[in-house]
Order: sequence, then structure tokens, then C-alpha cells
Amino acid sequence: MGLLKDDGFVYKLVNEVDLGPNSKEVYVHADVKAPRLTGRFAKMFVWFLELTIIGDVLLYFLKKNNRIQKLVSFAVLEDSPLYVPLHPYQDAEQEAKCLDSSLSAAQQVQEAKDCLETIPKHLTSDNTFRRWTIMDYSSAYGSGAITPYMVAQRLISAIMQSSDPGMDMSFFINYEAHDILKQATESTLRYEKGEPISVLDGVPIAIKDEIDCLPYPTTGGTKWMHKVRACKEDAACVKRLRSCGAILVGKTNMHELGAGTSGINPHYGTSRNPYDPKRICGGSSSGSAAVVCAGLCPVALGVDGGGSVRMPAALCGVVGLKPSFGRIPHSGVIPLNWTVGMVGILAGTVEDSLIVYAAMSGEAETSQPTVWFNDCSDDIRTCCLSALDNLHKCYGWQPEKFEYRKNWTPLFQNPGSANSHHMDKHNKSESGSDVRAAFSVYGAFNSGDYLNAQRIRNRQMKIHEKIFSMADVIVTPTVGVTAYEIKDDVQETGELDYINGAALIRYSIAGNFLGLPAVTVPVGYDKLGLPIGIQFIGKPWSEAMLIHIAYAMEALCKAEYRKPQVYYDLLAGN
Repeated sequence: MGLLKDDGFVYKLVNEVDLGPNSKEVYVHADVKAPRLTGRFAKMFVWFLELTIIGDVLLYFLKKNNRIQKLVSFAVLEDSPLYVPLHPYQDAEQEAKCLDSSLSAAQQVQEAKDCLETIPKHLTSDNTFRRWTIMDYSSAYGSGAITPYMVAQRLISAIMQSSDPGMDMSFFINYEAHDILKQATESTLRYEKGEPISVLDGVPIAIKDEIDCLPYPTTGGTKWMHKVRACKEDAACVKRLRSCGAILVGKTNMHELGAGTSGINPHYGTSRNPYDPKRICGGSSSGSAAVVCAGLCPVALGVDGGGSVRMPAALCGVVGLKPSFGRIPHSGVIPLNWTVGMVGILAGTVEDSLIVYAAMSGEAETSQPTVWFNDCSDDIRTCCLSALDNLHKCYGWQPEKFEYRKNWTPLFQNPGSANSHHMDKHNKSESGSDVRAAFSVYGAFNSGDYLNAQRIRNRQMKIHEKIFSMADVIVTPTVGVTAYEIKDDVQETGELDYINGAALIRYSIAGNFLGLPAVTVPVGYDKLGLPIGIQFIGKPWSEAMLIHIAYAMEALCKAEYRKPQVYYDLLAGN
């Protein structure tokens, strides 16, 4: 393809980039050009992609039409490559409590609980929809009003009901009633003795099926991963939750190999949005977002490799927290995109995200709207601007304008690169068409493309350092569109919808590419009543500040939160 080489974009030196309010830097819209494909058309497209010569030609024009060659492959820039987004650890933030690394997970949870008790509680009216929190479960257990065993029974009944053909919510890939009841029995006995391990004791928590959690296999949303990669022990993050007494209730559904943004899975069904079951939850942590939204668990774990926690959290109206790269141990997680992926938390409230974040943590001023901020639907833009205005009026946080130039920032790393040799050994028909297309597209990038992507990572790291020298956080919508409908033609092959995919991932990828912490908080609804989230992106290791801002944002919006169409009240039993 050397004869077809395009002129590459010439990037300025970072110190020449103007980020101020009068910047002439130009925002580059994604301008994705690809038809939506499902069924036999998706199969035909994949068949052509996997042909040696025809596939190479087709991939060349796909890259060309979507500006990847100009902005990345043939780009000219002087920055050196940066392969892993590790940041030097910084001292604790001002007024933030630093956890002692020698504390156990349960002790860290207690520290978080003590901090929460010093914060004024949100005031809501009796008519406001309110999700049960970890502290609600703990208080109910401690008072004897209900037991973990009773909650477990209700949970199992709710899972079975949601899985019936009439509902087909497809929240879980795997759960075992016997194991759930066994954990609940042990927790109930601890409460009867007055010896709960922590406030997480007896609290149901679901685990994305990308994270090892005994006694379940880890499928990664495939039909074959568990055959070649056995789950031999809990992942590090799961061990910490188990040591706190949490009831681990099963493995949630996900987009196959995390290789998509919709959550549509042709093998285990598509997790449906509890606010409107005809619509997607988003991906790839679709099931985890759905179970929290539907009230089955106050918290679930996901993995965020490109917005895979924050996107479904926003579409399902819950909180999604992606910590800094390296903050939570990654051992026991399928290494799909390990240089950008991070275990994250989906929770009903900011408070609950803090408690679980405290349990899992290892040793380890806002912006006015720019063109990037506005690159979303009108409902999302209006809702997020209104939320920011309320934040300013209530707390006096002063927005400043910085011009943010969006660059193509792909890692050019196959979504399952660390496991692609396993897929080659198996019949490719065991994977959905969307995943096979992703393997073909990402596998088409060469070493030069990869090096340039890492140079862009380094460049963006420096640009963000300049931004954070002038501002505390970057604020964006979490996604560019709200949840779209699940079409009938997706169940067999999955769906190739790169236009909606680009809109969903638009604001998320920078946090993964650069290892930055980020959190999404629900702030309202569009005209159809579908949730809208706002995202705060912080400098490295600034989780305490992000949680503080998210808590303030939640307090301003909580009175308007609405109950989903599909919702289970495990404490009240209805």
C-alpha cells in the first residue's frame, strides 16, 4: 500500500498549542463513515474482511475514509512513544484522607464510612425515587428488620423473573442460587452474633464476566474463553470485596470481549435498559449497569477500557467511577486491553462508589463548553449545561474555557490481543460478527501505526498536563447519544454500528488512553425519559476530589431522579 500513502497530519509542538479561550485550534469531528450491518450482511462483511487480499484492500479504504491514516498512520510528530499511562504518584490531595496501605480491605471500608458520617446527607422529599444504599442494607441487617438470607432469596427470585421469556432482561451470564444462599447464610450468622465484618457484609455485589470470581468460569462474553483460560481464584479486587463479607451474586452480561459499545451479545442475549427494555444498556459492562439500575445490587464491578463503565452507567442512570490507571490491582482480569483497561465501579449513589472504591484500592476548576462538549444530542447538551450552571450557582465553582482539540487516539490494540491466539485455534463462528470485524480491523494496524499511536498518547499526556495546570477538572457529557433501540435483527450476529458507537465512546477514550480517573453522575433525562450523565475527568490520583464533586452534583440532581420501568426493591420486598 506504499503507493497509496496519504499526506499525514503535521502536529505542532505541545508548547505551541494554544489552549486558551481565543484558541484557533480546530475541533476534528469523528465523521464516521460506515453503514449499520447485522445478519447476513454482517456475515458477508466479515467474510470479505478475513480474505487475505480483498480484506487488506477493504481495510485500507476503511482507515482512509475515517481519517485514521491522515491523523495517525502517516502523522508527523516529534513526541516519543509512551506505552503505558503510568503517572508518578502524588501526595494526597488537600483535605483528603490518605488510607494507610497496611490496612485490610474491611478497615479501609470503615475509614470511608467514618468520612461519610461527617458529610451532610442529601435531603429528598417523600415522593422522590431513592435507591437503597450500602448503609441502608447494613442498617437493616443490624436492626434485625431483615437478614442477608432473606435478601438473597428475594434477589434470586428477581433474577429468575427478569430472565423469563416475557422479560428476557439478560442481566447475568452465570449465577448459582446455592452459592448465593451459602454466602448469605454465613453473613446472617455473623449479624446474629453481632460480628459483621464491615458495612459491606451481606450486601449483594455483581461482577462483570471479565473478572475472575469463584465458583464461576470467566467467559468474557464469549462461548470459548473459559475453555482456554480457567478461573482458578478470585481476582484481587474480588478477594478484597469477599474479605469484607460482600455477597458475590454472579457474573454479569457484557459485550463479547469488550469489543463494542452497545452491550449486544449474540451468545447470552442483550442486557436491556431498565428505563426502557426496548433499548440498549451500553457496553461493554452492560449487565453490571443494568443490575444496579434495576435495584438488584447497590453496586457492581465493571472494567473500563474505553468508557465501558461510564457509558452504560450514563445510559442506565447510575454512577460510574473509573479510577486512575494502576489504582486498583488488575490481576485476575482478562487482559483484553490492559494498557487502557481499569476495574471500575457502577453504583446507585456516589456514596456507594466511594465505599467499594475504598475496599478495592491497592497501594497504589471546570471548563466552559467547547465544540467537543457540544458534540452530542441537543437533549444531552442542554441537560449537562443546566447541571453545570446549578453547580456554579450553588457552590461558586468558576468555569474557565479551554479549547480541547479532539484527536484520533486509538491504541491499535486488538480488543482481545492478549488472547487472539486462542481465538485462532477455535472455530471463528463461535464469536459474533462484530467481534470478528473488530479483530480484523484492529489487527490491520502495523508497528508504525502502533508507534504513532503511542506518540500521540505522550503528546496528549503533555497537553492534559497543561490543562490541569489551569483547571481542576475537565467536564463533558458522558456519551453523545442516549440509549438507542435494540433491533430484532441483532440477536444472531451482533451489530456493527460504528456511528452510534463513536457517539457513545466520544468522551470516554481520553481517560483510558491517558490513565486519568473519571466519574459519571446522572443529571437528568431526555424527552423520552432516558437517563443522561455528566462526566468529570481529573488529573492522576485525584479520585478524592472527583468523588467530592460528583457527590455535590448528585445532591443537586437527586430530587429529580426517576424510578426505572424494571425495578426490584430487595429491602421492602416489592
